[in-house]
Amino acid sequence: MQVKGINDDIQGIIFDMDGLLVNSEELYWKANIQAAEEEKLGTPRDAYLKLTGATVKEMQDFYHKYFKTDADRDRFIKRTDDLVWQWTDEGKLKLRPGVQEALDEFKNRGLKMAIASSNYEDVLQHFLWATGIRNYFDFHLSYLDVQKGHIKAKPAPDIYLAATKKMNLAKENILVFEDSSTGVQAAKNAGLKCVMVPDLMAPTDQDKQNAIMICQNFFDFLKKFSSFLRIK
Repeated sequence: MQVKGINDDIQGIIFDMDGLLVNSEELYWKANIQAAEEEKLGTPRDAYLKLTGATVKEMQDFYHKYFKTDADRDRFIKRTDDLVWQWTDEGKLKLRPGVQEALDEFKNRGLKMAIASSNYEDVLQHFLWATGIRNYFDFHLSYLDVQKGHIKAKPAPDIYLAATKKMNLAKENILVFEDSSTGVQAAKNAGLKCVMVPDLMAPTDQDKQNAIMICQNFFDFLKKFSSFLRIK
C-alpha cells in the first residue's frame, strides 16, 4: 500500500504493544497507585505517569527516588504485575479504539504484521490470548529477545532492527506504530517511519519531529488512511 507523503510502498507493519494495541499502560498506572497506597508510600498519583514508556534509566531513577531498599522496590513491582495479570483475567484489558478494525484492514491488504515490545514474554502472550489478536501477527519480539540477543532496549533501535531483519523487508517498506516518546525515538533511531498514537502522555515537540504522523487513535488513522491511501 502507498500513503500520501511516503514514496515507498508499505508492505509490513511493526507495532508496539503496551498503550498502543491494548490499554495496559492505564492498568499499570492504576496498579502502581494501588500498590503504592497499600505500602503507604505517599507518592503523588501523577508521579507514576513518568513510568509510561520510560527508558531503563528513567525507571531506575524513579525507583531510586521513591524506594528506600531494593526489597521495597521489588515488592512494589511484583504487586503491580500481579494486579495487572489479575485484571487481565477479569476482562479489564481492552483493545484500544480502532485496533481491531486496523488489524482487519491491514490483514485484508496482505500486509506482514509483527509486534516489537519491551514487555516480558509471558505477559505479551497473556495479553494476546486475552484480547484474541494473537493470530494476526507473523511473529513478535519481547524483552526475552532483548535478553537472548544481548541487545539494548528502547530507545535504542535494536529491537526494531531485529524485527526488520526477521520481517525480511527493506526499511523503506515498513511502517511502525508507537504510543510513547521512547518508542517513537527507537523507531527513528532504526531509520523506520513511525506513526504515533499517544496514550496517557501527550506527544512532545520531539515526537512531532520524529513521527511522520500523530493520530488520536486507530480510527483516526483509518479515517486519514481512507482519504489519502491508494492501492497499487
